[in-house]
Amino acid sequence: MTGTPDTQPEAQPETGAEAAGAPAKISPRSGARLAVVQALYEMDISGKGVLDALAEFEAFWIGQEVDGIAHPPAETAFFRDLLRGTVEEQRAIDPKLDQALTQGWPLRRIEIVLRAILRAGAYELMFRRDVPAAAAISAYVDVAHSFYTADEPGLVNAVLDRVAREVRPGEVGAPKASGKPGSSKPLPGKPSGGKSSAGKA
Repeated sequence: MTGTPDTQPEAQPETGAEAAGAPAKISPRSGARLAVVQALYEMDISGKGVLDALAEFEAFWIGQEVDGIAHPPAETAFFRDLLRGTVEEQRAIDPKLDQALTQGWPLRRIEIVLRAILRAGAYELMFRRDVPAAAAISAYVDVAHSFYTADEPGLVNAVLDRVAREVRPGEVGAPKASGKPGSSKPLPGKPSGGKSSAGKA
C-alpha cells in the first residue's frame, strides 16, 4: 500500500467534539481515520464487505450529514487504503494486538469500536511507514476521544505504543525487556456501551 506522507494533518489534533462533527476544522486524514473506524464498525455488525463499505461511505457518509451528525471530509485515497489494508492484513494485525493487550483480554473480547480503532492504528504502524509512529498513535488516541470519555483512549495509547515498539524499534525504541503485555494494566474495552456515537456509524 502506498500513499502520500503525513505532514500537516497530525500537527493539529482534534478534540472529540471536532471529530464528531462540530464546526471546528478537522484534517482530511483525520476525517479518513474516523470514517475507517466507523466503516469497520458497520462491517462488523452488518457483515458487509470492503467494496460495499467503501461505496456506501464515500457516497453517503464522508462529508455528509447523517441523522443530524455532520461527518467530516476525508482524504479519499487514504480512507480507501486504510480500510482495504486493515481488512486485508487482519491476520497479521490481530496477533500483534493480542500480544500487546492485557493477558486474559484477547482482541476478540474488546468492544467493537475499540477493536476497530486498534486494528486501524496497528495497520498504519505496521504497513504505512510514511506515517510517523508517534503521529499515528496520537491520531488514533484522538479518534478514541471521539467515541469514549473514560479510560479507552489511554488503552489505545498503551496498546499502539507496544505495537510500535515491536514493529518500529528504530523509530520509537525497542520493546521494554521487563514488560509483559498488559504490565501497565490498561483497562479492557467494555463489552457493551462506552461509545458515544458509534451506533450511528
